[in-house]
Amino acid sequence: MNWDLISILIFYAILILLFLKYRDKFTVQGKIFVLFKTQLGLKLMDKFAKYCPRLQRVIAQIGIYVGFASMVFIFYFLIQETIKFLLIPGTPPPLAPVFPGISIPGAPSLSFWHWIISIFIVAVMHEFSHGLVARLYKIPIKSSGFAFLGPILAAFVEPEEKVLTKKKKREQLAVFAAGPFSNIIFAGIMLLVLIFCVSPFLTEIYEYNGVTITEATEDYPIYDSGIEVPFTIYEMDGVDTLDAITFLNKTLELEPGDKVLLDTDRGEYEILTVEHPENASIAFFGMAGIQQEITLKEEYLHLEKYESTINWFKILIVWLFLISFGIGLFNLLPLGPVDGGRMFFLLSLVVFKKENKAKKLLTIISVFLLILILISLVPWLNDLIMSVFELFF
Repeated sequence: MNWDLISILIFYAILILLFLKYRDKFTVQGKIFVLFKTQLGLKLMDKFAKYCPRLQRVIAQIGIYVGFASMVFIFYFLIQETIKFLLIPGTPPPLAPVFPGISIPGAPSLSFWHWIISIFIVAVMHEFSHGLVARLYKIPIKSSGFAFLGPILAAFVEPEEKVLTKKKKREQLAVFAAGPFSNIIFAGIMLLVLIFCVSPFLTEIYEYNGVTITEATEDYPIYDSGIEVPFTIYEMDGVDTLDAITFLNKTLELEPGDKVLLDTDRGEYEILTVEHPENASIAFFGMAGIQQEITLKEEYLHLEKYESTINWFKILIVWLFLISFGIGLFNLLPLGPVDGGRMFFLLSLVVFKKENKAKKLLTIISVFLLILILISLVPWLNDLIMSVFELFF
């Protein structure tokens, strides 16, 4: 039984029924953007804005610098990785839509509930931060609430734009940067939780039982060897590589042209390494999607009935990190209406002093970025269509 499909159908059926019952309380924009305006969280924003306002303003200003630095990083990254994607065979696209059913190399499978919970938490935090900094600078908030861009859950706050545009440029930038900045900070917290809490706990109760390879890049050694993926590697040249760290360290010792004997769950295979497509000095197998296989230690077998729960929460924390970091960076792209676009427009206005020049520059860069994003999305859209087809048929 496909619980993901059942969950999706029930969740969106309930939303549609609520929409039909309370139609007058929803605002529809552009036929696909649905807003449910409330006053939720506004008093809490006012309350939080009164605690240590000077410290909060300092943090908000730091957010501006982090925002622009991240904007440069994601802009450069997107251009560089798109070029690699187009020119180097086997290179994954630089961006991936985060939807249930889409398999992202190196990331755990994304279930519907992991997706909806992560999006909800990250979106609420993002918009609450916008509202908090707006109130910090005495900008009224007209409403807050939830939104749907087609099937995608979102949240929003609605500041008084007339008041916002009359504020100092630095204050406006702080408001725009607050959402992405909070996402990046939250992602950092989730990463620390994974490193210092989740990882030690799992190391204590589990033992390593091999490294599973879920993908093989076409026209490279693993693919050409004929070994069927997924497969689990136990040894390399007679050396145990049961944990991912040992496995990765062993691969780093290799050079292009080395012969390697892999002991796997599908038998032994001799692989001749080749040059890495991005660095000729590094040995390359052409494998991706590395997963650590683990089993409970004997003294912790009593936890077996809780394994699925432990794994569920571990995956939730991983996706909270990935989604929060991804949304934070994506929102800092100098692209049209997103936070990075508004920040870039204000910066251009300061530099060029003329609104028409600032708008023209933002439009040119936005079109350029949209082309790069569409290039990245083509293979993922194909995967998404196939996943939806498999769900129903």
